[in-house]
Amino acid sequence: MSSSDKETRAARLPVDVERQFLIEHSARMFYNEHRTQSAIGAELGLNRWQVSRLLQEARDLGIVRIEIVPRSDRLPELESKLVEAYGLRDAVVVRQSDSGSPKGVAHAAGQYIAALKPPADLIGVSWGRTMAAVAHWLPDGWSDDVDVVQINGTVSPVPQAGHHNDVAETFARKGSGHFVPLPVPALVGEAKTREVLEHDRIVGDVLRLARSAQLLCFSLGAIDDSALLASGNITAAEQSRLRQAGAVGDILGRFIDVKGQIVEPELDARTIGLAIPDLRSRERAICVVTGEDKHNVACGALHVGLCNIMITDRETAIYALEHAHD
Repeated sequence: MSSSDKETRAARLPVDVERQFLIEHSARMFYNEHRTQSAIGAELGLNRWQVSRLLQEARDLGIVRIEIVPRSDRLPELESKLVEAYGLRDAVVVRQSDSGSPKGVAHAAGQYIAALKPPADLIGVSWGRTMAAVAHWLPDGWSDDVDVVQINGTVSPVPQAGHHNDVAETFARKGSGHFVPLPVPALVGEAKTREVLEHDRIVGDVLRLARSAQLLCFSLGAIDDSALLASGNITAAEQSRLRQAGAVGDILGRFIDVKGQIVEPELDARTIGLAIPDLRSRERAICVVTGEDKHNVACGALHVGLCNIMITDRETAIYALEHAHD
């Protein structure tokens, strides 16, 4: 092709059959042969702007179809909506594959914590079935020399509940660090007993350490499937009274309603561990929650800012968004 012919073609794009050929040919060279727009233009006698127009038209006509296939189960659109609706620092929403199992959400939580930069020197964690699953999926070597402190009291072992009291120890072991247990019950018989225990030097030191942790990770409990009930820490009568008062679940053993308010102050006064106000001032307060039975307690926690990072499943995220303005 002579230089005059190239100049003529550069002045205007060809039409009809020749244009169709150029669209397909430029698309093939760009997407299949990975040639630059400049190289394509030099061969076809076009400038870069004209090549760009041809490539855009190839997409508009369906000659070229670009498909984004996500490699993870995360749902970025729901994550963005959750962050915006509740003013969160971050959110992770995943498709939940196993009904009734925290596996998918727990795996996402383990990966999320391991990817935090810079890694935390001190992390406070709760216990429970979901948190035990998070600890299981936390990668070995996720941190180097991390201190892990338990942020709420323990319960008696529950049959078939797994090692839910071993969460802090597992976090620390996988992070080549040390764990600090909170060696007291989650709930005691009287408020005066809690006061005495919290003034004990050992217990007091653990609670002060827990309050200094800027990274917290915890789960939520459902009102009808509470480990506190199964372990005997609360009675069936107390559970019934909590439900009648509007309780939808607990956070660190503290029962709240759908608005995030404590429903029974007397019971709360007997609870040992971080209190509700302690959660609002953390740099990262990560709540890991999944399951239909925890939809309302998740909304309660979100409404009053008890977490600034939520890791959850698709159905819980949708439910929270539907009730964001309740």
